[in-house]
Amino acid sequence: MDMKRAYYEDIELFSSGTVLVWSLALIIFLFTLPLYLPSYNIYLLNIILVNVILAVGLNILVGNTGQISLGHAGFFAIGAYATVLLMTKLQVPFFAAIIAAAFIAAFFGFIIGLPAMRLKGPYLAIATLGFGLTIMHIIGRWEIFGGRMGIKTPPLDLGLPGSALSLVIEGDEKIYYLILIITILMVIGARNLMKTRVGRAFVAIRDDDIAAEVMGVNLTVYKTLSFAVSAFYAGVAGGLYAFVVTFFDPFTFNLMLSIIFLVMVVVGGLGSVPGAIMGAILITYLQYDFLKNVEELPYLGAFLVQISKQWFTVIGLANFSNIALGVIMLAIVIFEPLGMFGIWIRIKRYWKTWPF
Repeated sequence: MDMKRAYYEDIELFSSGTVLVWSLALIIFLFTLPLYLPSYNIYLLNIILVNVILAVGLNILVGNTGQISLGHAGFFAIGAYATVLLMTKLQVPFFAAIIAAAFIAAFFGFIIGLPAMRLKGPYLAIATLGFGLTIMHIIGRWEIFGGRMGIKTPPLDLGLPGSALSLVIEGDEKIYYLILIITILMVIGARNLMKTRVGRAFVAIRDDDIAAEVMGVNLTVYKTLSFAVSAFYAGVAGGLYAFVVTFFDPFTFNLMLSIIFLVMVVVGGLGSVPGAIMGAILITYLQYDFLKNVEELPYLGAFLVQISKQWFTVIGLANFSNIALGVIMLAIVIFEPLGMFGIWIRIKRYWKTWPF
């Protein structure tokens, strides 16, 4: 029987030599990907890594704490706009700007977490939805944020702008390595957070908040903290996203984006860091590549075009991608409640007991 005898055994990254070897192989693989992939795929990898950060943070709130959110596009927008404005208006270095933007998003997350004391289920979802829509319209009306025309990102300077310590990086490949390192650190942070007293309090609230309160868990502190931590991750993701796309407007951060973020967590597997990563990878790939041009899909594309011409309009053909995402989420919820992480567990269990 594999029993843990010390707290260190619970938080150690590599529980065995096998895990260490495969982890190193994965890291080497990730760092060598740009060597044999075309430029567009590197851009797609950057978007995937950004969504991984956000999905891991959202999973802390939804999967581990049991609080619903349909307003994470708002925190995402705060991270993107705050990072760019701090760098352009105040000449703040990149790392300081993105950390400050993440804390600004965390502050708003704390504020939105206060209604979670009295709201649950669909009522909390509506409250967070209202926040997301409000942020989008406020940004669109204020000229300091670029108004409805959007805002362009400055050069990505990792040093001190305008000095001998300036270090500007350009191109998707160099940005990929920056985002990859930050993603690895954020994922490790989320994984270790759930092993601490704070993480266990989150899980206790998810399982039964009344029982958790009786056992001494301060619901006010931990529910608002969960929103703040999740918003912090969204703020970091938003700041990185700004430099991946280089230009964005308020309508980029709409309701559909919040729903897609939630779909990533549900499809990947609630309450699981690997599940959030797998969900972000799958949904981002489907959205940005596989389902981007529905009419070009082999065999199925011509059939969907014919249906659209007969019953709908060809202009609305792109909506089939959203329908496909909805169908995938429904299938996961019905047939595999643990999501992609549950499928991975089944595969691993099968090969461990093969051929029996």
